[in-house]
Amino acid sequence: METSGIRRKFNFAEGEVILVDKPIRWTSFDVVRKVRNAIKPLKVKVGHAGTLDPLATGLLVVCTGKFTKRIDEFQAEEKEYTGTITLGATTPSYDLEQEIDQRFDWSAIHEKQIRETAISFLGEIEQVPPAHSAVKIDGERVYEKARRGESVDVKPRRVHIREFEITGISLPDVNFRVVCSKGTYIRSLAHDFGKAMNNGAYLSQLRRTKSGDFRVEDAWQVTDLVNCIKDFTFASSHEDI
Repeated sequence: METSGIRRKFNFAEGEVILVDKPIRWTSFDVVRKVRNAIKPLKVKVGHAGTLDPLATGLLVVCTGKFTKRIDEFQAEEKEYTGTITLGATTPSYDLEQEIDQRFDWSAIHEKQIRETAISFLGEIEQVPPAHSAVKIDGERVYEKARRGESVDVKPRRVHIREFEITGISLPDVNFRVVCSKGTYIRSLAHDFGKAMNNGAYLSQLRRTKSGDFRVEDAWQVTDLVNCIKDFTFASSHEDI
C-alpha cells in the first residue's frame, strides 16, 4: 500500500493511474475533486474509471493527463466486490440510502436455499438498474428524476456474473463476494437475490476490491494521497513537470 511516508515522483501531465480507497459517503466525484484541487496549479485533466455509490467503499481508479483517454478501457475491466445483503426488507434505492419501505418474514430461509440462489445468478443475466442510479434517460440521470418523484422506466441490460460466493451467513445478513462484468449493479443483484427467494433484500454494505488487475490493497487513502501530491507539487514548483 502506498503511503504519504513514501517519496513519490508524479508525472500528472503525461498521465498517472492513481488507485484510491474511496471512503464511505463520498461520491466518486468528491475523490476526483480532491485530487484535481491538489494538482490545480498544474491545470491537468482528472477523471475516474467506474463510479462507486456514496455508501460503497473501495477501489476507485483515478486517471490524470493523457491517461484520461484510457478511462473507457479501465471501465471495461471485470470488477470484484465484497459486501452484505440483508434479507427481509426492501428499500426504493436497493441500499441504505433510503428508508425501508417493505418488510418480509425471513424466518423460513435456510443456508442451502441461499447458496443455491446465489448459484442461479451465475453466467449472463438480465438486470434492471435501480431507479436511484446514474443511468441516463433523455440526457438526465435517473436518480434526479426519482428524487423528484417522477416515474422512471429503466431498460434492462445484460451483465455477466462470473463468481457469486457466499462467504458468511448470519441471518438476516448474507456476506458475499462477486466477480462481474462492467455495468453490473450490485444493488440490483441484492434486490433480485431477495426476489428469487420470494422475499425482500437490500444491499447493506459494499466494497470494491478489484478492477481488472488493480487491487484495493494497493490504493491510497485520500488524505495520504492529497498530502503526498501537495508535497510533490511544492517541491517541484520550480521544475518542468
